[in-house]
Amino acid sequence: MSTKSIASQRKLSVKNQTLATLVAIVASVALPQFFHLLGAASGLGTSLGEVFLPMHLPVILVGLFAGPMAGALTGAVSPMISFALTGMPVAAMLPFMVIELFAYGIVAGLLREVKMPCVAKVFAVQIIGRVVRLVAILFAIHLLGKENMNAMSVLYSVKTGLFGLVLQWTMIPLILYRVENR
Repeated sequence: MSTKSIASQRKLSVKNQTLATLVAIVASVALPQFFHLLGAASGLGTSLGEVFLPMHLPVILVGLFAGPMAGALTGAVSPMISFALTGMPVAAMLPFMVIELFAYGIVAGLLREVKMPCVAKVFAVQIIGRVVRLVAILFAIHLLGKENMNAMSVLYSVKTGLFGLVLQWTMIPLILYRVENR
């Protein structure tokens, strides 16, 4: 099978892109709530969300599956819907989550057709998303005078979410493989 026919098979209809986006938004709102409930039941509180990064998974996944528009829209809208429905993420972090998840979604979508291993794509998305978040935090600190912000919070979030990052390296390629080979 030629490269051109493989690439044309991967193109999704607008209907399927829309459906994938809607499913990813629902998952991006519901998964964190599941982890918050699990954390509350186990006595760990909301920290499970910081460890497993459940909102990131559907955003990166839909970007790699359905393209940059689906990824960007899911990344930008999901935290706002979650905040409106649940109050989480907290208001102070909401703009940074929107920016970071938007970056994850659009970068994942842009890497969709790039010929490289899926794990490498996920890793690249994670790095670029965290760098974008760091830039947004530095902007808030230095240009907006938000002295209560801390640029080191990005490193802390990587350390805290390391299990979630590894989970993304394993789950996203497996899910994409299953979906694309059906």
